[in-house]
Amino acid sequence: SARTVLGLYYIQLLLPVEAKAAVDPIVDLAIKRNYKRRVSQINVILGMYYHVVNEDYPKALEYYEKAIKAGEELNDLLTLVLANNDMGACLSENGEFEKALPSYERALGINVMANVQWGIVGIKTNIVLFVYGRLGNVELAYQTSQEALRIADESGDILSRGMANYAIGFSYYLKGCLKEAEEHLLKSVDLLQKSDLLAWASAANTYLSAIYLDMGEYETSQKFSERAISLGQQSSIISSWTILNKISIALARVMNNQKDINLNEVFTWHEDIKSKWVRGWVPNIIGEILLNIDDQHISEAEDWIKKSIETNQKYGIRWNLARDYALYADLFKRKGDLPKTGENLSKAIEIFTECGADGWVKKYEKELAELV
Repeated sequence: SARTVLGLYYIQLLLPVEAKAAVDPIVDLAIKRNYKRRVSQINVILGMYYHVVNEDYPKALEYYEKAIKAGEELNDLLTLVLANNDMGACLSENGEFEKALPSYERALGINVMANVQWGIVGIKTNIVLFVYGRLGNVELAYQTSQEALRIADESGDILSRGMANYAIGFSYYLKGCLKEAEEHLLKSVDLLQKSDLLAWASAANTYLSAIYLDMGEYETSQKFSERAISLGQQSSIISSWTILNKISIALARVMNNQKDINLNEVFTWHEDIKSKWVRGWVPNIIGEILLNIDDQHISEAEDWIKKSIETNQKYGIRWNLARDYALYADLFKRKGDLPKTGENLSKAIEIFTECGADGWVKKYEKELAELV
């Protein structure tokens, strides 16, 4: 019993290796003695381990589903909250964003019923990060993150405030309000580290790195990706995100005229990505690396941009898709093909408009106007 409680404590801190180590010695005994409640909670822990450490999403989902089934039979609300919340994240990493929402809504409903303020904030944050943001529902992401921030600020709890500032910072990034995004994400990183939520802090640093790339602050971007990797390694966070940050560092270096990049290493890293969300993000970065490293890789850059478009269309990652068309426009501009440049900028603007990403719409409308 004590080992299961310890394991549950670790998974709430997103420390899956420590959580699995805590329960490993008692798994067989719990099954043998038919401790149904403990077995269901152990299944949550094992689900998170295979989800976050191994990135074996089908196996993780099996454990989560077992936990939910037992939790429903036993009316074990703790198991139901944790399993549904973690299952939502797992489905999202597997590219099943719309399926993730009902899992989160079940977990949210229990927290609302029990009036657990930090739980409400945490799950609303996850809905922003793992569902609305990834589907390109920017206005819903923004509204939900505002709700989370209001609850967090009223509670005064630093953990809740750390999560809510992460959500609102991410939402501002999606909208194209980079300074506001930077402000809230910096606040989030500080609060999350103080709360020992290092995996969350790692992910927030990843988005800060992306923001600084967009601002043209390449050395700063590299530093934040390095911090993200370091924090992620401390908590055994999803390796796909480590790869994302490594490739972001390569882009930051290229943009800073440090072009001694091993492209084959970058391509190999891409092959090791298992998260569908990250697979929809990274080909765009690689395309930008190839576009800027020299003038000999334009054709390869186009292949990677097409790969990114295909992946994001497949999984319905609309905001990323708009970014792909914007980068494709840049490629055609460099080739001197102004009609294709305008065509792809128009596609980017159309999708960003549908997403509600007003700041990005304004940026690319200005670029389009300057073509004429």
